Amino acid sequence: MPDAITHAPDLLARYSIEVTARDSDPAAACAGVLRPGTEVFIAFVPSARHDRVVAIAGALTAAGFVPVPHLVARSFRGYTQLLDHLIALRGAGVDAALVIGGDSDRAEGPYASAFDLLQTGAFARAGIRRIGLACYPEPHRRIDRAHLDAALEAKLARVAQDGADAFLVSQFCLQAEPIVALARSLRQRGISAPLRIGIAGPTDRRKLWKYALRCGIGASIAALGSHIDVVRDLLIRETPDALVHDLAARLANEPPLGIAGLHIFSFGGVTSAAAWANGLRAGGGAAARG
Repeated sequence: MPDAITHAPDLLARYSIEVTARDSDPAAACAGVLRPGTEVFIAFVPSARHDRVVAIAGALTAAGFVPVPHLVARSFRGYTQLLDHLIALRGAGVDAALVIGGDSDRAEGPYASAFDLLQTGAFARAGIRRIGLACYPEPHRRIDRAHLDAALEAKLARVAQDGADAFLVSQFCLQAEPIVALARSLRQRGISAPLRIGIAGPTDRRKLWKYALRCGIGASIAALGSHIDVVRDLLIRETPDALVHDLAARLANEPPLGIAGLHIFSFGGVTSAAAWANGLRAGGGAAARG
């Protein structure tokens, strides 16, 4: 796997990572393990408060990182709350946000999708100039592929209309082929926005199984084995070395795919996820499981 070993550090050169609004002190956790200027996404989890996201964003900015909060459409009660939140985020040093619909069955207000939020024009008014949009290497558990493709194009058009810059972040996936196929499809459709590839950071198999089921990535969940395997091997810690090496080897031969780097879903373990990524970036990594 010589090409993979050579190019894996390149793929991780500018990785982004995720913390949650429920973490106790994300900025302190990031300070010891991340390079200054690293993009740190702030996931808005159930029961989270918007003011908590603003506080985390401000702390990350003060610590030298680039905060990228999730803006979840279904969490907002109305336009005034949305605009006030965006203005507060801008005051906390936020220039970019990942805009998503959210998984809640009930919307708090009139916004059910990312497109609904973009249609308000509030991002441009608040001065948020970089807009992240989600995309999916594997079938979405609720939305068919044709609808997802049309929705993404509509959102990109709206972002361009507001004069902002779009970037894409893929849902995490456990196999390389769906990710590469997604990137090819985007470019064949004329979509040139930079793509960050979502991967699952090191975590125990039980937690990875849980998040994979929640996110609906059934097509590649077979990589974890059966539910019996997962129960039997609860203490096995999964690391995505093999996936990163496979991606690196494939992408090395397709530079036009416009990959901006990896986005690491840390599942609450930002310190261990960053330590893993830094080790692989420095020297090629270890085994796929430990």
